[in-house]
Amino acid sequence: MTVRMKDIARDLGLSVVTISKVLRNHPDIAEETRERVLKRVKELDYQPNVMARSLVTGRSYLIGLVVPDLLHPFFAEIAKSLSAAVGQQGYSTIIASSEESSEWEEKEIQSLTGRRLDALVIASAGNNLELFQRLERHNIPYVLIDREIEGLSANFVGVNDEAAGRLATEHLIGQGCRNIAHIRGRENSTGIRRFEGYRSALQKHGIHYSSSLVIPRPIVDIESTRMGAEAMRILLKRNPVPDGVFAYNDPLAIGAMTAIFEAGLRIPEDIKVIGCGNLHYDGFLRVGLSSVDQNSRAVGEHTAAILLATLGSKVRPPSTRVVLEPSLVVRQSSLAQAKPKPKSRSASTTPKTGSKRTKGK
Repeated sequence: MTVRMKDIARDLGLSVVTISKVLRNHPDIAEETRERVLKRVKELDYQPNVMARSLVTGRSYLIGLVVPDLLHPFFAEIAKSLSAAVGQQGYSTIIASSEESSEWEEKEIQSLTGRRLDALVIASAGNNLELFQRLERHNIPYVLIDREIEGLSANFVGVNDEAAGRLATEHLIGQGCRNIAHIRGRENSTGIRRFEGYRSALQKHGIHYSSSLVIPRPIVDIESTRMGAEAMRILLKRNPVPDGVFAYNDPLAIGAMTAIFEAGLRIPEDIKVIGCGNLHYDGFLRVGLSSVDQNSRAVGEHTAAILLATLGSKVRPPSTRVVLEPSLVVRQSSLAQAKPKPKSRSASTTPKTGSKRTKGK
């Protein structure tokens, strides 16, 4: 027979509400009671009836996450931390990929909302205001991550992208680079702001900006390494060849590094490279990649906090904007080579003034 929540409640002499709170990890439960309930749940191999719970509560306890690419480590990190945080409150996460297409993104969002999800988290591939205004008309809570939509006042969690571009470029300048290229992202908030940071850093340090050293990529989150390699091959034909490259994200930077090595050049001796994202590639790379850390785990955690606060409130709270500050992570790919120290002249090899040198046999 199927074990029901009221069966557990009757066995333990507790209310169904108490059992429900334990299963949702509600804080308003004594630890002793929680342990008794969880022990009985395990003994009976109880499986919650999600559909029945939805009928009672009016919630699906499902949150949708729509990202440009399921394989991109940056979004995978966000998905991991988001799922862990909302899971503690009894929510499950459904993940969908837009394949960096605004049309496919709209289809995925329509599919998810058709399942009566409680909320959505979206790293948008486009700038479709109508899509998000439709979510608001249907009273579906959502949080934008990584990319903001111009003209839309919505919950947002991301990083200070202009600061990220500035940090990366100033680091290359500090390592002696003066002919710095940028493999640019798409025409969205992240791509535009990282480019602005790159350009402002050049201006601040009196370095000439050349549009010929900026190679935009139409795709940056799928087929990224190929896109980065193609952009770098273009840059290698410039005269002079760049001595530093700041790539919009780490996968593009890895593609650029591949093209540099294929051309018989060295990293960092000939060209220094830095990416953005601080993804977990370092152990697999021939040369460790310098990067700008975007706090991907914190993005997921802050997003979860906004969602849970919204879903737990009877009145929709005002939109929240969280912008995290990036940090520089320096590895071998961007470091200037240390000049060899001059050999010290020891007493045994340097004769004192006036002394005679003995000629060896």
